[in-house]
Amino acid sequence: MKTPVYMDYHATTPVDPSVVHAMIPFFGEKFGNAASRQHHFGWVAEEAVDSSRSLIARALNAEAKEIVFTSGATESNNLAIKGAAEGYAYKGKHIITCATEHKSVLDVCKNLAKRGYEITILSTDEYGVLNPEEFSRAIKEATILVSIMIANNEVGTIQNVTEIGRICKDRSIVFHTDATQAVGKIPIDVQAMNIDLLSLSGHKFYGPKGIGALFIRSKNPSVKLVQQIDGGGHERGLRSGTLNVPAIVGLAKALETCVDSMEVETTRIRKLRDRLQETLLKHIDDVYLNGHPTQRLPNNLNMSFLYVEDNALMLGMKDVAVSSGSACSAAEPMPSHVLKALHIGKERESSAIRFGLGRWTTEEEVDYVAGRVIETVKRLRGLSHPARYAKTDARVDEQ
Repeated sequence: MKTPVYMDYHATTPVDPSVVHAMIPFFGEKFGNAASRQHHFGWVAEEAVDSSRSLIARALNAEAKEIVFTSGATESNNLAIKGAAEGYAYKGKHIITCATEHKSVLDVCKNLAKRGYEITILSTDEYGVLNPEEFSRAIKEATILVSIMIANNEVGTIQNVTEIGRICKDRSIVFHTDATQAVGKIPIDVQAMNIDLLSLSGHKFYGPKGIGALFIRSKNPSVKLVQQIDGGGHERGLRSGTLNVPAIVGLAKALETCVDSMEVETTRIRKLRDRLQETLLKHIDDVYLNGHPTQRLPNNLNMSFLYVEDNALMLGMKDVAVSSGSACSAAEPMPSHVLKALHIGKERESSAIRFGLGRWTTEEEVDYVAGRVIETVKRLRGLSHPARYAKTDARVDEQ
C-alpha cells in the first residue's frame, strides 16, 4: 500500500484511465471545433459532442436536447438559478432553498436578494433532512423557483427530492437540484424525480475538471432560462463559448462507466465505509456521526471527534488525505455552514472530519486510515485532556 492515502473523493476524483483514453484523440487528430460546420474536422467534433450529449441524457432519463454543457456545477447552478429567476420574474420573485446547500447556490441567492428577490432559506433537522411539510408551508403565490440538492457534499444526507419535486410540479414551480455529489453514485431519473433543472460536474465522478452540464426540462413543462453569458450563441444560445470537446467526451465516458458499474461499486464502497465507521466507533470514545445514519451517500462518512480540533487531527496524520468541509469553501477559514445548520454544537462542528471513499479505495487503506485516526486522536487528547482520557488511552493501547 502506498501513502499518502486518498480519502477525499468528495472534493475531486482521479480521472479514470478509460476516460483519458477516450479523450486523447480529441487533443490531436480530432482537434476540430464543434461549431465549424463547414468541413470534416468540425463534423467529427460535432458528432462526438452529440454522442456525448445523448449518453449523458440517457443516464438521467432525459433527452439529448435538454443537456447544456458548462464549465462545471458552479456555473450550472448560476445559470439555473439566475436564469430561472430572471426568466420567471414576471410571475413573482420568491425563491426557496435550504441552509445546507452548496455555496454556489446560497451565494447566488444572496446576490439575487440584493436585486430585489425574496429568498427563503429553510432549516433541516439534526441529520440534515428537510421537512416536506415545512417546505410546503414556505411556498407563496410569488414562488417561482426551488433549489434543493439531492445529496449533501459534506455529510452525505440524501433529500427526498422526489416528494419536493412533486410538490413543485403540483404548484407549477420550477425545481432545480444540485446533483453534483449524487450523479454517478446513486440512480437519478429526472422524470420520476420531477426535476426541472439539474446541475452536475465531471470531476466528481472520475471525469476531467472544468466540465459539467445542466439538464433543462424541455416539456411538461418547458423551462425557460435567461442566458448568463453572451457571445456566439452556442448551446442553443444558453451558454456561449467554444465547446471543450475532449472534456465533453470525457464527461460522458465517465458517467457511462459509473452507471454501468453503479450497483457493484455501491455495494463495495458502502461495505468499506461501514468498516471504517464501525472501527472508529469501537476504538474511540466521544465520537459522533454527522448526517443521516442511513439516508446518505454510500461513500460518505462525516464524524466528529470531541476534544480534538479538526485541523490538528488532519495535520497529525499528513499521510491521509481527508477534509473538514467543502473544498469549494477551503479558502474561507470559517466553520462549516452545513454543520452549523444542523445545530449539533460548536464542539462537534470544530472536530468534524469528512472521509470520502471512492473507486480505488481498498480494505487495506481503510484499515490503515482507521489506525492512523485512532492513534492521532488518542495522542492529541492525551496532550489536551490527559486526566479525562488516561483510562481510554490504556484501553486503546491494549487493542
